[in-house]
Amino acid sequence: MKKVLLSLSTLLLAAVMVVSCNKNSPKDVANTWLTSFYHMDYETAKKVSTDDTKNLISQLQQLTGMISDSSKAEMKKIVVTVKDVKENGDKAEVKYALSDSPTKDQSLELVKKDGKWLVQFSKNDQGAGAGDNAADQPAGADTTAPTGDAAMSDTVKH
Repeated sequence: MKKVLLSLSTLLLAAVMVVSCNKNSPKDVANTWLTSFYHMDYETAKKVSTDDTKNLISQLQQLTGMISDSSKAEMKKIVVTVKDVKENGDKAEVKYALSDSPTKDQSLELVKKDGKWLVQFSKNDQGAGAGDNAADQPAGADTTAPTGDAAMSDTVKH
C-alpha cells in the first residue's frame, strides 16, 4: 500500500512540475495565442492576453456564431509558423505566417507584465494581421461585415 501511495505522490508531483514549467517565452506565448485564435479557441487565447485583448476577444467570440460549421472546420486546419521574434525590454514583436498564406508575413505584439509575456492585440490588428482585402481574410470570415474601426465603434469605448 505504501508503494502505491508513494508512486501516486511521485506521479502527482511530476505532473505539477510539468504544468508549472510552462514556457513563457514570446515565441511560445505567440504560438499558443495565434493557434488558439485562428482555431477559435478563444478561452485559451484569453489566458495569454492582456486585459484589453481579452475584452476584444470576447467581442469577437460573440460573432463566431455567424460562421458556418464548414468554415470553422477549415479554420481549424490553419497552421501557424513563428518565423522571428524580436525582444526589446518588456515588448516583443513576433513575425509569423499562416498555412493558408505562407508567403505573407504578419506580426503580433507582446508585452511583459508581472514577469509574464502576454499578447497585446488591438482593434487595429483585427484579423491578426490579415489584410484589408477579402482574399486575405481567414477562411470563413464574413467579408460583408464591417471591419476595423467600423466593426468596433459600437462596442469599444476608450
